[in-house]
Amino acid sequence: MLQTKDLAVVILNWNGQALLEQFLPSVLKYSNDAVVYLVDNASTDDSIDYVSETFPTVKIIKNTENGGYAKGYNEALKQVEEPLFCLLNSDIEVTKNWLQPIVSEFNTNENTAIIQPKILDFKNKTQFEYAGAAGGFIDKYGYPYCRGRIFDTLEQDKGQYNDTKAIFWASGACLFIRNSVFKTLNGFDESYFAHMEEIDLCWRAFNNNYNAKYIGNSVVYHIGGATLSNINPKKTYLNFRNSLFTLFKNVDANLIAIIWVRMVLDGIAGIRFLFQFKPAFLFAILKAHFSFYKNLPRLIKQRKKISKRSGYFETKSIVWSYFTKQRTTF
Repeated sequence: MLQTKDLAVVILNWNGQALLEQFLPSVLKYSNDAVVYLVDNASTDDSIDYVSETFPTVKIIKNTENGGYAKGYNEALKQVEEPLFCLLNSDIEVTKNWLQPIVSEFNTNENTAIIQPKILDFKNKTQFEYAGAAGGFIDKYGYPYCRGRIFDTLEQDKGQYNDTKAIFWASGACLFIRNSVFKTLNGFDESYFAHMEEIDLCWRAFNNNYNAKYIGNSVVYHIGGATLSNINPKKTYLNFRNSLFTLFKNVDANLIAIIWVRMVLDGIAGIRFLFQFKPAFLFAILKAHFSFYKNLPRLIKQRKKISKRSGYFETKSIVWSYFTKQRTTF
């Protein structure tokens, strides 16, 4: 029977002393006897000294370089032995009893491998937060969306998602996963650097018949964009590129047709940015596609090694539903 002491709360940090000062106290206050780790991605500020002096119970793992989210966690989690991991962003405020429902679900359902709590906006605590909201899904063409958030439209939290539900992907902002499953899947794909790597991980878990769940009575508050803002073209580049990586590697059938439709839809998105006088975002999409073509030999090799499973999408095109049919809620 798993208990909270069997859970490692692992926080990745890069020059985030201010965020640690603000949010680490809530993690330590409400995490009972869980083991809290700080993984430092070669910071140049005083993050490590601050945590060592202020919170001596926190275990510190030092990475030798800033390998981003994917490599940062992959390297650090090799040193973590607890049977459950919670990968927690440094800009998250947790709440009382946030861990108990999670551990209970892992105990109740052995095939539940990945869990996400309810993620609300720290700046507006009655509203869902962009990164994960009430659990993630994906359409046929690889575009992610959430209960509580479709593209840039966010829902108010009115208790409509106070449930436990099977989901397709869990947000990397606060992702719980069994140690054994993470290591069976060989962790994150380090070529992603940051963004979408958790969706790829969850898709590979799905392809291997593991389940992901959303637990609505566990609540955290996320600032979002504290590391890389949504208005930064680099984030657009990583999201579009990594989404193509994920789709190509994991989709079960009709790959060429699906990729072709995806290319067209991305092109429309780029034209839309151009008409919005945002040429930097158009160039970010073009750069993402060129990087995708460049990486095709590696992606083909990866695809051959990955198990495939049908039924990954519930909505054929979230783009069509949102922009044409004006459906803005889940």
